[in-house]
This record gives sequence, structure tokens and C-alpha cells, in this order.
Amino acid sequence: MRPLLAVAPEHPLDFLAVLRNALAGSGPAVLPLSTDRAAGMPVLGDVPKRVAVVIETSGSTGAPKRAMLATNALLAGAAASAVALGGPGQWLLALPVHYIAGVQVLVRSIAAETTPIVLPPGHFDPQNFLRLAETMTEPLRYTALVPVQLARLLDASEDPALLAVLRRFTAILVGGQAIRPELIARAAELEVRVVRTYGSSETAGGCVYDGVPIGDTLVRLVDGQLELSGAVLAEGYLDDAARTADRFIVEQGVRWYRTGDLGEVDPLSGRVTVLGRADNVIISGGEKVSLDAVERIVRSCVGFETAIVLGGDDAQWGQVPVLVVAGPEGAAADLAVVGASVVTLLGRAARPARVVRVEQIPLLASGKPDRVALASSVLASPGPTSSMVAWHKELGRSGPNNKD
Repeated sequence: MRPLLAVAPEHPLDFLAVLRNALAGSGPAVLPLSTDRAAGMPVLGDVPKRVAVVIETSGSTGAPKRAMLATNALLAGAAASAVALGGPGQWLLALPVHYIAGVQVLVRSIAAETTPIVLPPGHFDPQNFLRLAETMTEPLRYTALVPVQLARLLDASEDPALLAVLRRFTAILVGGQAIRPELIARAAELEVRVVRTYGSSETAGGCVYDGVPIGDTLVRLVDGQLELSGAVLAEGYLDDAARTADRFIVEQGVRWYRTGDLGEVDPLSGRVTVLGRADNVIISGGEKVSLDAVERIVRSCVGFETAIVLGGDDAQWGQVPVLVVAGPEGAAADLAVVGASVVTLLGRAARPARVVRVEQIPLLASGKPDRVALASSVLASPGPTSSMVAWHKELGRSGPNNKD
């Protein structure tokens, strides 16, 4: 066993030395936390000797978990990434190091024996990004971003200097949440190489790049849900044997991680498609509705590109999709048009019931929408009466269960 040290890294380069010792086994294992989470942190116990880093999940849809990652898993992820991207290089750190994507930027830098360039914490400013990226010296250059950061960079790419810097990156990894196809298309048009990543704290970060498993990662589909195997898997969850046993299973000597994500695996190419969370589902009028699937369609509609879809209570249908949009009244397109698009692809039960407008969407430090906070503030009090009845009357249908 080895001690576990909780730290709030104010300066990532100082944390780099602590992380290097943790990976080498010459220092304690580390649990990086945000400053507010680290305040009043109780004394932590020991972890298995092979564990180097413990990552607390974002808790965007539920209670946080603490994934224990061994040195071998972290280095396996870094090695697989280097091979997939074309070789080790220099990294620009633009994400907090208490998230796995930020930690992996540092691990990859340690493995490559390069010094990362660190973006100051706080508001993501494309001009700061430009200034620091221009100081990078290695021939192969990388960064890891969340979609909102990439969008801001592309929005500012009319600046020739910024566009030139973006094109100079060997690859820009983007993950952590669903990425709008139009954002990827826009980057491609600008000749900026973006790599979509899929993974989690339980897999030492991204282990599927552009739908293709990297390293020795294997992906399979069980009852519609994705399961992953390989050297990158976490040891389990700190002080949570029940959850560890539920998520990590062994079959015929192979250890698998149940992701809880719905997906598809192409039988010929093996390409992986993530469809959304298996637990982000509501029952509307007796039918299962994936809110992630609704959100993908809604975001393809003008005026709803950044909308969040939540499940709201409804007296008639039990639960209904509710759209949350940031901005003033009138900023979104006609809800009837959006509803028609959803019905065409997913059926009437998936039609959004109403739009709630907020000043801004709360975000986690990782850039993901804070759905828990949003739901508690937006859905805490009864919303307006569902307009689904009027829509169904328009269509001459009785409700979501009326089959055509």
C-alpha cells in the first residue's frame, strides 16, 4: 500500500514534479482536486501500491466517483496516443489537471520528455492561446480541448496569426462531451486537424480516436451498451467495492469496463459510435426516450445549437423532454419546427414539450454543462403546462403511444 495525497494544483508545472514521482513510485499517489473541493478535505487513507493517480469524476449527471489509475494504465494511454497521433511531441495544457484529460497531457509530456506549455486558468481567451502556442518549439505539437474551447478558437480564426497557429498543431484532441458535426466540419474546412476522442477517467482518458480504438483497447457491445478492455483500465473506485464490482467485470480472463454509454460497433470496420448515456433516458407516455438522441437532433436546428435537453415531469405523459436555451426571448427558432424534426427521426414520444430560457448554461470546470445544477434550478418548480396535447391534436393523434 502507499499513501494518497490530495492536492489542489495552483501551478501545473509544480504539480508535474509531484506527478512524475507518483508515476515512478518514489512519492505518494495523488488525488488532484479543484481548490474548492480540496478545502477541508479529510485525511485520506492508503491505496494499492501500483496506483499513482486517483481522479474524481465530474459528477455532471450524478454522484462523483474516484477512479484509481495505476502507473501502467496512464503510461499505456500515453503510449497509445503517441502512436495514433504520429509520435511524441510537445503539449499545450488548456484543461484543469484535476480532470483526466489534463492529467494525461502531463503524463504524455513526461513520457515524451518535453515541457508542456500551460494556459493560465480562468476564462479561455483565444489570444492567450495564440500567444502561448507561438512559444512551442517541438516539431510535433498537440493540445487537448473541450468543444466549447475549440468553438471559440474557430470563431476567432479570422485572425490570420491564430489560424496559422491552429494549422501548425499536429493534432487537436477534442472530447469530454458530444461534439457537434458542424464543428468538426468547420475545422476541416479551415485545415485544422481535430481528433475526436472517447474515453473516461476509468480508461485513463481517451482510448478511442475518431471512432477507432487505440493501443490494445478492445470495444464490444453488450445489450446496446459499450464495454471497453485493455491496459488503460482503472483498478476500480476508491472505497467503493460495490460500484467497482458493478462496473468492472472479468469474463474468460479478460477484464471489461461497463461504460454505461449506448453505442454501436460496426461489424466490418470495428468503428465505434457513441449514442449517449444509457441512464439519460425518460419514459414518456410509456415509451423510452433517449435525451441524448433528442439533444443531437435539436442542436442541428438553427437557434438551438447549444440547447440542453432535460427530462421534466408532466401530469399527462409522466415525463417529457424540456429544452433549455441560453439567451433572451426570441433567440431560438420555432419550437414546432424543432419538434417536427425530432418526431420524424425518433417518434412522437420524443417531441420536446417546452423551451426554458436561462441567462447562461452553468458549466463544470471541464467545460461540460452542469446538468445536475441546471435541472435543480430549471425544473425545481413546476413549469408551464406541456404543449404536447396541442401538437398531437394538430396531427390528429391521441398521444405518444398512438401507433401509425
